[in-house]
Amino acid sequence: QVQQVESGGGLVQAGGSLRLSCAASGSISRFIVGWHRQAPGKQRELVAVLGREGPGGGYTVDYADSVKGRFTISRDDAKSRVYLQMSSLEPEDTAVYYCNVKGVYEDYWGQGTQVTVSS
Repeated sequence: QVQQVESGGGLVQAGGSLRLSCAASGSISRFIVGWHRQAPGKQRELVAVLGREGPGGGYTVDYADSVKGRFTISRDDAKSRVYLQMSSLEPEDTAVYYCNVKGVYEDYWGQGTQVTVSS
């Protein structure tokens, strides 16, 4: 079983940046990793997802339309870490952000980290 701990959230002004980190307790190399968020009164939504390393060394990546060009997801399998670099933050990005590690039979979630963007 993999357990994750998110960190890096906080209060930032609109236009600012934050880098979220997700530290996993075990190897994540065989899993798809992602970040999701949930704003007050709203359903949890996918922010970014990053696949496993492919045969040619590349990765499949996808972003929610609302964050494309502003957020970047990355992974360091050697350190069992997942990151989300967030730039040009907007008040609409305010939410609890969750790290997700997903396999064929596994679906692990962290406790979340709060991101608040002030206008």
